[in-house]
Amino acid sequence: MIKQAVISAGGFGTRLRPITDTIPKPMIPILGKPLLQWHIDQFRKAGVTEFFFALQYLPNVIRNYFKNGSGFGVKINYHVEEAPLGTAGCIKPFEKQLDGDFFYIYGDTFSLIDYAKMEAYWRSKPDAAAMERIGNPGTHTDSDTVETDQEMRFLKIYGKHSGQNHPGAYRQRGSFIFKKKVLSYIPSDAPSQVGTELLPALIAAGESCYGYLCDDYSKGIDTMEKWKEVEEYLRKQNRLE
Repeated sequence: MIKQAVISAGGFGTRLRPITDTIPKPMIPILGKPLLQWHIDQFRKAGVTEFFFALQYLPNVIRNYFKNGSGFGVKINYHVEEAPLGTAGCIKPFEKQLDGDFFYIYGDTFSLIDYAKMEAYWRSKPDAAAMERIGNPGTHTDSDTVETDQEMRFLKIYGKHSGQNHPGAYRQRGSFIFKKKVLSYIPSDAPSQVGTELLPALIAAGESCYGYLCDDYSKGIDTMEKWKEVEEYLRKQNRLE
């Protein structure tokens, strides 16, 4: 089983002010419980016991709440960035501590993904260097998208700001499993992004990256409206954990 998860948790949350004036975005309360705690609880269901939090904005708010993780039944490691390292660069400082396979997610996305099922699919692709949860194909102008072959292997990634439509491409949803070897494609102490740099570099090098098509509920929380949508969804589903 995959026992480790890296979470990017340095977000400023400028569109969620004033609450993010005093707490970082991944700590916003979802029905009274911090978003990061929802992540821990969801990963624990799949057997994850060790977490790596990449921090920048107001890092002590997170460290003072979770401490070493023992109060939540897990172990938590921290790295505080002096300057933003990006969605890929933030993983690099944990290189020596990571196992052969690990999960990685964007901490500002609420998620009810069944990570055990995602891992089972990962095991069915023994050549995979990376796997990302993807959404249904279509014409998506509000997110990065990816073209795949029939085996769901990534062929090409299209940025949402490319100004072009790519009908049939899959929406990228920002939950990953990586083999440790992908860290060799991430520069040290320099900003780097998963979607626009790491994944294209892996594809160009001939590494196999796969999509995991999954409709489990998730939503990026970057506005007050999306925050309210998540809470309303949980109330309707009676998910008052």
